[in-house]
Amino acid sequence: MTPETQPRATDRFDDDDYPAYTMGRAAEMIGATPAFLRAIGEARLITPLRSTGGHRRYSRYQLRIAARVRDLVDQGTPVDAACRIVILEDQLEEALRLNEELRRPQAGPAGTAGS
Repeated sequence: MTPETQPRATDRFDDDDYPAYTMGRAAEMIGATPAFLRAIGEARLITPLRSTGGHRRYSRYQLRIAARVRDLVDQGTPVDAACRIVILEDQLEEALRLNEELRRPQAGPAGTAGS
């Protein structure tokens, strides 16, 4: 990779999947405890990456999911059930997106809608 094509260190912070946050900072950002993050990890909702020292590291994407679960738990839903709800919501959203995509008319060779 040439220096021009290598990603800059600051580009990683714009990446939703880059594991930039320690467990303590991640918990603070979503208003939860490290034990809560461990619990949703044990429920296999999110799997944090590990640093070379073995510490959990979370991405912004994972923190958005964790915040959704925390909101459900704050409303009285058990952690395992909240994790399952978030998984099902995501599956439904994806199924609806695919369904909509399949229902769109396909453009034919001359720009006409195919059947």
